[in-house]
Amino acid sequence: MLARRDFLKAAAAGVAVTGSGNLLRSASARPSKDAGGKLRFAVCGVNNRGNSHISGLRKDGGAVITHICDVDSTIGPKVCDKVAEWQGTKPEFVVNYRDLLDADKIDGITFATPNHQHALQACEALEAGLHVYVEKPVSHNVWEGRQIVNAQKASGKICQYGAQSRSSQSLHDALAFVRDGRIGDIKYAVGTCYKARMPIGQRDTPLEIPDHIDFDLWTGPAELQPIMRPKLHYDWHWLFNTGNGDMGNQGIHQMDIARWFLGEDKLSPKVMSVGGRVGYEDAGDTPNTQTVIHGYEKPLIFETRGLPKSSSIRPKWSNGDDMDTYRGSRIGVMVQCEDGYVVIPNYVEATAYDNDGKKLDSWKQGGDSTARHVTNFLNAIREDDESIQNGHIRDGHISSALCHTGAVSHLTGRNASASEIRSAVGEWGDLFADSYDRMAEHLEKNEVPIADGALTLGANLTMDPETELFTGEGAEAANNNLQRKREYRDGFVVKDYS
Repeated sequence: MLARRDFLKAAAAGVAVTGSGNLLRSASARPSKDAGGKLRFAVCGVNNRGNSHISGLRKDGGAVITHICDVDSTIGPKVCDKVAEWQGTKPEFVVNYRDLLDADKIDGITFATPNHQHALQACEALEAGLHVYVEKPVSHNVWEGRQIVNAQKASGKICQYGAQSRSSQSLHDALAFVRDGRIGDIKYAVGTCYKARMPIGQRDTPLEIPDHIDFDLWTGPAELQPIMRPKLHYDWHWLFNTGNGDMGNQGIHQMDIARWFLGEDKLSPKVMSVGGRVGYEDAGDTPNTQTVIHGYEKPLIFETRGLPKSSSIRPKWSNGDDMDTYRGSRIGVMVQCEDGYVVIPNYVEATAYDNDGKKLDSWKQGGDSTARHVTNFLNAIREDDESIQNGHIRDGHISSALCHTGAVSHLTGRNASASEIRSAVGEWGDLFADSYDRMAEHLEKNEVPIADGALTLGANLTMDPETELFTGEGAEAANNNLQRKREYRDGFVVKDYS
């Protein structure tokens, strides 16, 4: 274990520290092969999150954006113009990311595309000899995530995943506080994603896709389906064909932090979900209310709530006071130890308390958390040293896969009465029973009747963390579930890189 005094000395010296407590040397800015001395980057997917990638590359100062890529030919050129205003040179716009897979053109590429595209795009870019920054979750299912890890290992290139909390010094400090035994051994962790999610609507006829969007390319490896919701963009999160619900959207950040603090580096040997899409009807099929337990030796519970505190807040609600909190965590993590607990409410803050609620210590880091994470990625490229990464793809795969296995339990479960569910979760012990009871109370306040089967009792699954395959009862259905390995469309097949 890294002693706290050594950790603080390292932090003061500006040395990065990994979650395992190993000191890492600071990376100097070594120029690339580019004649201008800067790394050449393409940014793929710029309708939303990709703009944060652009900002991070700009703030680092050691990269030039040579290409912008998006399937929407009206959005991409506008972004090119904006980049040109501050960069001085205008990036080239391309629609198809495969036109960029040439190491003679660029050094690396960042992907902020929908979840169902991440693994295919990252694997192909790595295979082409490019460095990759890919948003979370890094995969759409467990098998895909492992293929990115395999592709990265085969290529030797740097592959960073977009969990910017890993580059937060304040969270590293809080982790050192816990691992130094300041409040005793960890007992369990609870991640919460209590984030307002109103219904996305539902169409009677398929959405007409405008000509300026390459819908075939947008669909990629997913099943080609009509869009039965009012919007194409963003709301793909709430269908399993293209997204992973809020546990795999926002919650992946908190799942990652919780696993990081627990020190687990493999998938959980047991998992079970309870939840559903309740409180309204729309085109979505992912749960908006869910609790999942991962049966590590020190359990990890993850709770998702998209509905407000009560029905009185409807029909519209937003983040903030409209949403529940759990021991100071709304979209965050609570780590319970023997003699106290730590609350991590976002990517850059943490506070430690004793068991009576008295504040013991706190940590907070200002600035742009994504920019720090992007610079860490670029430094690893400059140094040609993946050991200095704060967001190695191996960690991205495991944390993403924990979201996926929770979804597998849900998708292979069955509708059950409240009494059946209470009995089943009780077999896991008081911790999971308490989580379910609080969820049931939340739904009661939202006037959601759960007595007669509104919720899905997920399959109680066991897994071999080494093979990343389910075993025992229900294994065949779980392993064949779309959340593990899907039927890819021709031209969009994720290869086996093992």
